[in-house]
Amino acid sequence: MMRMSLRVSLIAAFLVFYVLLSCALEHEKRGSEFESPDRRVDGGVGVRRNDTAANDGRAEAAAPRGKVKKTTRRRMLTGPRSDHGCTGLGGICQSKRYICQGRYLKGKCSGAKSRRCCVQAGAWSVLCAGHHNNRVRACDAHGCGAFNSKRDNGLHKAVDLVCDDYGIINTPFTGSLAGPVSRKDTAGNRYDGVKLLSDVHCVHIFNIRPYRYSGPVAQGEALGYLLPLQERFSGITSHLELQMCDGTDPSPFI
Repeated sequence: MMRMSLRVSLIAAFLVFYVLLSCALEHEKRGSEFESPDRRVDGGVGVRRNDTAANDGRAEAAAPRGKVKKTTRRRMLTGPRSDHGCTGLGGICQSKRYICQGRYLKGKCSGAKSRRCCVQAGAWSVLCAGHHNNRVRACDAHGCGAFNSKRDNGLHKAVDLVCDDYGIINTPFTGSLAGPVSRKDTAGNRYDGVKLLSDVHCVHIFNIRPYRYSGPVAQGEALGYLLPLQERFSGITSHLELQMCDGTDPSPFI
């Protein structure tokens, strides 16, 4: 009986020793798998580096600065690099605080935004055939034809030039026709015309019937004919209406 108990105790002790040994070996194996590859041989722990992540971080941090520099550089180069756009039109680049005996054009001069292209007033051709000059309509029962003359709905932002009913209208300057235009007054009367533009000028010519609404035209070329106003406004002076596209006074050019 004694021998049997001794055998059982030895077997149990052997099993416990085997289990503890297996656990120790498994623990050592797992520890070697998770050990850092950068661990030094002498027992010191090295600092793990991730060059890819570090480089990516530096690239991301530097990207906004590069974008800012490029954007700033683009802003600096948005304007013209020279005054050729102005001088090619016969103009002079100067500060807009100076008086221009003609009209100022934007976006033609280099440097500060206050510099504008001053184009001298060049005489346009006579618009109304059979007339020796561009005569501004005087005051009659229906109003006056000068720029900024008083009207029922405010100021007249155009100039009325005296013409004959159905008379030929000539092109005042070389340019291109850019389609029909029309407007209505406070009484509901409609006035039709055409838009004429060039590198320097842009005008709406009302109360005419153009021969065409698009294409290039030369100075002095027949543009169309005058529509009569007598049927709607008895006693009015027959005229066309000349209006700058930007609402400025066309008087210096006529």
